[in-house]
Amino acid sequence: MILTTTPTIEGHAIEQYHGIVIGEAVMGANVFKDFFASVRDIVGGRSGAYEDELTKARKLAFSELEQEARNMGANAVVGIDIDYEVMGDKGSMLMVSISGTAVRAAGL
Repeated sequence: MILTTTPTIEGHAIEQYHGIVIGEAVMGANVFKDFFASVRDIVGGRSGAYEDELTKARKLAFSELEQEARNMGANAVVGIDIDYEVMGDKGSMLMVSISGTAVRAAGL
């Protein structure tokens, strides 16, 4: 399965458009991660705990997007857009939303 942010796949004609597909993942950040992230905000540095949660959420959202596209008979998703949001009480939830267009491309 080809996943791309571009509207086309170089060298492959799009034969059929199946529609929009979406993958979403919401991950909670626990109190300890929040505490250590706030300490890093004060002293500087990266927050590995949040980066790990974002990576998990992004992988899960891509997996859902790809599965939805496969279920529609697609072999690629073009025009992918990735959005990150902080939600919940005091920003305690991280959300990744990925959308694109499921297509059947020739030669894949």
